[in-house]
Amino acid sequence: MRSWASAEDFQAFLDGGGLVEPADDMPEDYRAGVFRFIELHANSEYMGGLCERDWIPRAPGLQRKLGQLAKTQDEIGHAHLLYMVAADMGLKTREQMLEDLFAGRTKFHNVFHYATPTWADQVAIAFLVDAAALASQQAVFKDCSYGPYKRILRRIITEEGFHMRQGEELLLCLADGTAAQHRMFQEALDRWWLPALQLFGPPSKSNDQLLRWHIKSERNEDLRERYVQKFAPLLVGYGFELPDPVARYDSAADHWDLDPIDWSPLLATFENRGPDSARRLGTASAAWHDTAWVREALEVAAAAGQADAA
Repeated sequence: MRSWASAEDFQAFLDGGGLVEPADDMPEDYRAGVFRFIELHANSEYMGGLCERDWIPRAPGLQRKLGQLAKTQDEIGHAHLLYMVAADMGLKTREQMLEDLFAGRTKFHNVFHYATPTWADQVAIAFLVDAAALASQQAVFKDCSYGPYKRILRRIITEEGFHMRQGEELLLCLADGTAAQHRMFQEALDRWWLPALQLFGPPSKSNDQLLRWHIKSERNEDLRERYVQKFAPLLVGYGFELPDPVARYDSAADHWDLDPIDWSPLLATFENRGPDSARRLGTASAAWHDTAWVREALEVAAAAGQADAA
């Protein structure tokens, strides 16, 4: 176990590229701040997995159903790995984190507060949202000072990369499809462009502790700017129109200029007041509590096994 004589010594350790481990005597504000960040990530992977699960029976064709099934398994797996990492910080158990999520006491990313009424919405998530999440996770992995989180991110990022490529393939099918399919994705794009941009969060504060603690390596606005420069020309090139906030191409500067963003939808999701927040939380809570008997049966079986071994 390592300890530091002062906050300045701890910061110098982080600035030097040091990795903090669960047994270390880390400052409590660092422990609490990093825990909240990982818990948010875990909650988001879990709620995202339930979003994918909803479309397993409704995806068009067996191939797409298998893709949804695999992606659901990946996302739920990511969630449980992250809950394990968070629980090792000693502030909450995995069960307490899940109960807090279902009760609305903790947060999950804005994009999972929205409904997915059509298959094109799932394609928009796979192409736009997964790409934004991947960019955010890569930025965390790049400079992450908390060892267990950095190590688990390596696996998560690899799998999220596959999800993004899957989304690209799905989008190309709709972009090159019928007029009805093209129109269906345009309508989904109209719904998902703003949430995807807001996934990075509002502009970073000048005193962002996660940047100072080397959990995040880039400011939110810088990640969003790079995202717009990549995805605005791709979407336009595929024949789609960018909705508000519109990104307009400045040929003289070779740059896509984004209109001002309305942050009120993001702030509503922070308070679980998004368009589909209540239903999503209700579904997640019901799934957890309706399967309590399985967990209880496993606990009884484990206890019996230990008694027999003794």
